[in-house]
Amino acid sequence: MKYSTKLSDTVHVMVLIAINQEKSLSSASIAESVHTNPGFVRQLMLKLKKAGLMTSVAGHARPSLSKPADQITLLDIYKAVEGEKPLLHLDTHTNPECGVGINIQLSLQGFYNEIQKAAEKKMNTITLQDLINTLFFSDYEVFGAFFYIFLKKS
Repeated sequence: MKYSTKLSDTVHVMVLIAINQEKSLSSASIAESVHTNPGFVRQLMLKLKKAGLMTSVAGHARPSLSKPADQITLLDIYKAVEGEKPLLHLDTHTNPECGVGINIQLSLQGFYNEIQKAAEKKMNTITLQDLINTLFFSDYEVFGAFFYIFLKKS
């Protein structure tokens, strides 16, 4: 079963942009940190740009946030990259001849809707700045050295 990592990858990209305001930051250097390819990073950045969460100029490795990190929520980022795609998905390929198979989707959908609503409500309270603070202040010894090395390379 395949699942999307777009949200965590996009948060990663946005944190890098937020903490590198004065440094050159190419899609290739971001891709190295995310451990993906520059084309995928550019796709994510285009979605962020369309959502009004970041700005960039083609050919210049200086992306920036469109507003302060404490005004960008996890829900904003999620909606930018996933749109209206739900967190939980129903299996629509169950056996229609099975009593459970034909009815399980109806049973689950209402609960999935409740979970989606609760998750979005919580995601709307978590800002990019909260994530940055957690990253740098809870595990500074582990992550601080990594970011020092990454920033020094950029």
